[in-house]
Amino acid sequence: MAQPNPEKDPAEWTTGEEPMTGPQESYLHTLAQEAGVDVPDDLTKADASRLIDDLQQRTGRGGTGT
Repeated sequence: MAQPNPEKDPAEWTTGEEPMTGPQESYLHTLAQEAGVDVPDDLTKADASRLIDDLQQRTGRGGTGT
């Protein structure tokens, strides 16, 4: 069985050290509000992606839920 679109680890992104994007920041603040946590303002794209994954699991949003 073929794996559906394997995701590249954010640590391997060539742009991972750039500042997070506007959409990442917006979505993070939405998730953080639901989870009751604060989001640092100086996250990189890679850090923001990892935090999004974590908060999706905490809030039950967006992820497949394991």
